Amino acid sequence: MKRLGILALIGAVMIVLSYFAGPAFARYDESGFVAMMLPSGVLAYLAYRVAENVPETPALLLILAVAVILRLIALSEDPLLSSDIFRYVWDGRVAGAGINPYRYIPADPALAFLRDSAIYPEINRADYAHTAYPPIAQMFFYLATRLGDTLNVMRLAFLGCELVVVACIVVLMKSLGRVRTQIVGYAWHPMAVWEIGNTGHVDTLLEMLVVVALLLLIARKRILGALLVAAGVLVKPYAIAMLPAFWRPWDFRAPLLCITLALLAYLPYLSVGSGVIGFVPTYLHEEGFLAGGGFWVVTWVRAIIGDQPGILAAYFFASLAVMTYAVVRILRKPMFYGAQDQIRDAMVLLFIGLFVLSPNYPWYYLPLVPFVVLGGGDVIWATTILAMGLHAWWPTPDDQPFRFLFWKTVLNGGWMLTLAWTVYRARVQTQRSQTALQSSTSD
Repeated sequence: MKRLGILALIGAVMIVLSYFAGPAFARYDESGFVAMMLPSGVLAYLAYRVAENVPETPALLLILAVAVILRLIALSEDPLLSSDIFRYVWDGRVAGAGINPYRYIPADPALAFLRDSAIYPEINRADYAHTAYPPIAQMFFYLATRLGDTLNVMRLAFLGCELVVVACIVVLMKSLGRVRTQIVGYAWHPMAVWEIGNTGHVDTLLEMLVVVALLLLIARKRILGALLVAAGVLVKPYAIAMLPAFWRPWDFRAPLLCITLALLAYLPYLSVGSGVIGFVPTYLHEEGFLAGGGFWVVTWVRAIIGDQPGILAAYFFASLAVMTYAVVRILRKPMFYGAQDQIRDAMVLLFIGLFVLSPNYPWYYLPLVPFVVLGGGDVIWATTILAMGLHAWWPTPDDQPFRFLFWKTVLNGGWMLTLAWTVYRARVQTQRSQTALQSSTSD
């Protein structure tokens, strides 16, 4: 019961931190919010550790109660960290009016009759950017706005996706032989609470597709799992990094079905031709990726040796080599193998993809959060907690590239140090075990 009391205390402190996240944001902008969330992430990790040995029934009730309170607090605040959700509602509204959402920018006079005072004024880049979201995301926006084209309906739709995520995690934990109370690691994780309950990012839909695909993977329904990941790619393209975990050499059913899904998904929108690409090229330029400055490794290499020709190309080839090595190792494994290893392999591919991309915003890391309770270990904990720092405007709010570089360095340096410590600790434990075995043998 002592551990249950500790768990309750952690939950109470997290509620207090969440309650003051809004006022901290109001006074200090994103940096104030991050100051509440980084300790919340550490507390979620401690709760995950404590929950391993607590009475199950009262602990699960406590975990559920705190999780609901945290999300109600997040839901009660206007979106603090991003205005993307306003574009989601707008795209769904446009599609609901029978108009291709890729055809017009929000400020186009043809859409004037859809404007209101709640959604339209908050849309970012409304005067020059077509939508950047792929077709499966667009279909979700359309369906959600059929229930109501408001901010809260869209956020509730994402919370519905999260319910599916939690249900799948519980089933996966059972398959892995994990203690159910450790679901607290996900349920109280600040990234899950705020990026879903407050800002309502579409990465939640990708997260749902990923965890359902993992269920199918360990249930030996690899082709269906691949289809769901392909659907995830049509929500956020970076999910493509996971696809090789669902494929085996010379079995062409998965790639053919994935290509077919992509063609069918884009078909309703092809009346605008190449316009289905939307704002993506301009977005990549604005975020610095086309010139290479958005990539963490490239930025540091340039800072050290100068902007030498070929650095960006070398980075792409090196990244491709690392990903290829990881994929080849997975493809050499049997058609079906241990559930934990299959989940870890899918996670590693997604992790490598995110490291290579080094996104500027924390919500890209949301699909990694389920892995904190699915065997991702301390490295995934460090990554998903420190990624929240990408919201901060400190240091130098007027120098966005440097700010991103600073927090990306904190993030990547943090998980690298965690990995080094994990490897060191494992080696020490192995040496101690060998020493103990030798001592017992000599006796």
